[in-house]
Amino acid sequence: MHETISNAIPDPNAGAQARRALVRGTMLHWSHWLVVGCSLLLTFGAWYISDQQVKEKNRLEFERQAEQAVDLVVERMQLYENALWGGVAFIDASDSVVTHASWNEYAESLHIERAYPGINGIGVIFNVTPAGLPTYLARERATRPEYSIHPEHNQSEFWPITYIEPEAPNRMAVGLDMAFETNRYTGIKKARDTGTAQVTGPITLVQDSKQTPGFLFYAPFYRDGAKPSNLDGRRSQIVGVTYAPFIMSKLMQGTLSSGNRQVQVKISDGPDLLYDDALSENDSQTSVDPTPLFSTVLEVEMYGRIWSFSIDSNTAFRTTYQSSQPLIILFGGIIIDIMLISLFFVLVRANRRALSYADDMTVELQHQSDLLAKSNQELEQFAYIASHDLKEPLRGMSNHARFLLEDYEGKLGSDGAKRLKRMTVLADKQERLIKDLLYYARLGRTEDARRVVDINLKIEDVRERLHELFAEQNVALTCDDNIPQIHCDATKAKIVLYNLILNGVKYNNSQVKKIHVGFLPQMQQGKIVHENVLYVQDNGIGIPKEFHEQVFRIFKRLHNEKEYGGGTGAGLTIVKKIIDLHGGSIWLQSSKGEGTTVYFTFGK
Repeated sequence: MHETISNAIPDPNAGAQARRALVRGTMLHWSHWLVVGCSLLLTFGAWYISDQQVKEKNRLEFERQAEQAVDLVVERMQLYENALWGGVAFIDASDSVVTHASWNEYAESLHIERAYPGINGIGVIFNVTPAGLPTYLARERATRPEYSIHPEHNQSEFWPITYIEPEAPNRMAVGLDMAFETNRYTGIKKARDTGTAQVTGPITLVQDSKQTPGFLFYAPFYRDGAKPSNLDGRRSQIVGVTYAPFIMSKLMQGTLSSGNRQVQVKISDGPDLLYDDALSENDSQTSVDPTPLFSTVLEVEMYGRIWSFSIDSNTAFRTTYQSSQPLIILFGGIIIDIMLISLFFVLVRANRRALSYADDMTVELQHQSDLLAKSNQELEQFAYIASHDLKEPLRGMSNHARFLLEDYEGKLGSDGAKRLKRMTVLADKQERLIKDLLYYARLGRTEDARRVVDINLKIEDVRERLHELFAEQNVALTCDDNIPQIHCDATKAKIVLYNLILNGVKYNNSQVKKIHVGFLPQMQQGKIVHENVLYVQDNGIGIPKEFHEQVFRIFKRLHNEKEYGGGTGAGLTIVKKIIDLHGGSIWLQSSKGEGTTVYFTFGK
């Protein structure tokens, strides 16, 4: 307690230094103006850097949006490719030649309008040789008498569109022979020869009334579902292709939502223009920026063709990313500089007030310091008196009572002798109470000499000290074999074990008094998990649950001295304080008549 109070006394040197700091703070110095100048310099530097960062950020955002637009087109084409290969799988899985009715059912199951936006339809093109043409026509006209192949051409084979769903908007394409036109024919032969999905060069679909650029997408299938590994095999076993027709403007409308885009897109296949936002009939026309902030060209391999994406930022990009942040930083920095100057003046005034308050507090603190020093001195004197002067009269009273008993026991009578004996007992008890109280008060006044302690050795020390008591009371002390070394104060650990073992012997009326010291690597107490738990277990009289907390109070006894010896009642209190000082925990498990187990830890 004395140490705690003395630590609270303020350092006079620290007070003087604080006062000098306050005096310096009552006026503006060159350092304040340096701060303002540096702040202005930082403001203009931050404005310039911010302006450059905004430009770089906008450039990166444009590149991200440009790549995203290309990625959306590529992903959409991959989706259509999956649909075509799904058609190939359906044909390969069919037991016979796919008919108009079965293809219609398959196409309806795809829900093209919802699942594949931007696609004009999905169909089948068979490869027909001149020798097989009559059989082919007979088969198709059996269900569609009006079916015919058109237009005429001079190629050595036929690639007619046999089925296309939905058929109504694509009716003009039914029977159209892909061999009649170079781009269509080249694309289908390339799909056949490579065994991969391919797109044609730019074409105009016969079903497109506006005659805008478009293309066809092919996926080949071979006889009996085979996947030939060489060119000759693919050419000899080709049966046909699944295909999808696309109008480029419709594809882009389904792929890129112009209302949300901040870039304008133009797509070319070589010299041929496929799509241009500026020419499309949608909202993107109104957002075209005649002087775009950023532009880029990205070339993408698209199923056998090279598509060139020319991408410019549009007016929406300019509006969204035209940042006023640099100007805000500039004006904000100037305002902050003005506020800094104002703050310096306010601080100067506040420091003057603080200096006056500090002077007043110095006088008060000095007075409190004198009082604390006097209190500490009185506490030291009390500790000396309690440890020496109070115990000395008690020893004198006890000794004189014993002398009277020795010299005048025969003259005092039984009642007088009894009273003198009682006096010696009470004096001895009072001395023990003072001794325990002083020990309890001194706990924590000095630092623990903590080290790695062999608990087994401390148990043996207790066994040796209580050897005679163990023999007299028929005590059996045992311990676990797995008790590890614990980091703690060795002397205090011995005091803990001594008090707990002694209690187990003292409050025990069994013929054989069994005391066991054990160890648990881990134990859960409610929601708390404890590590390295020691325990002392006895087969004594036990402690009722309502007294589990009270037994740790100083001088708290649950039994009178005649029943269970003359202890002071401070043992468990001292034990708990030692455990608390180590940062550990202590608790009981006990019921009346069922023995007691005291669990404790010495912290981490």
